Amino acid sequence: MKDKMITFLPIGIVRNEVKDSQDASFDWSQITSEIVLDEHYSAYTRGLEEFTHILVIFWMHRPAKKKLVADVHPRGDKNRPTVGLFASRSPHRPNPAGLKLVELIRVKGNIITVKGLDALDGSPVVDIKPYSPGYDSIEE
Repeated sequence: MKDKMITFLPIGIVRNEVKDSQDASFDWSQITSEIVLDEHYSAYTRGLEEFTHILVIFWMHRPAKKKLVADVHPRGDKNRPTVGLFASRSPHRPNPAGLKLVELIRVKGNIITVKGLDALDGSPVVDIKPYSPGYDSIEE
C-alpha cells in the first residue's frame, strides 16, 4: 500500500488566534475560529446553518516534528501507561489528519464560524460534514 498516493485539495483554511502548537493541557473549548472556504464553495454551505454542530476534517500542517513511535503516553502524561499510537489522539501520526466535532456559531457566505476547533491558524480544511445525533452518535 505504500506506493498508493492520495491527494487532498483543501477547501478552505482555519483562522484563529492560536498560531503555535499547544501542549495537551491547552483548553480549545473556548477558541472561536473562522473556516474561510474558497469562494468557489460558498454555495456548498446552503442549509448548514440548520445544524448546531459540524465535523471538521483538517490537516495538522504544523505538528511539532517528532519521530513516529508505536507507543505513546495518552495526552503526553508520563504517569499514564503507554498505548499504541492509533489508540491515542497524538498529532504525531503517519497522516496528520484532524477530526473535530465543533459547535456551529454562524454561516455567512464562505465563512463558517465555529467554537472548539483544535486547529492552528492556517490549518487547511479538507472537508466539513453536519453532525447528526441519530447517525453520528452511539446509543447507550
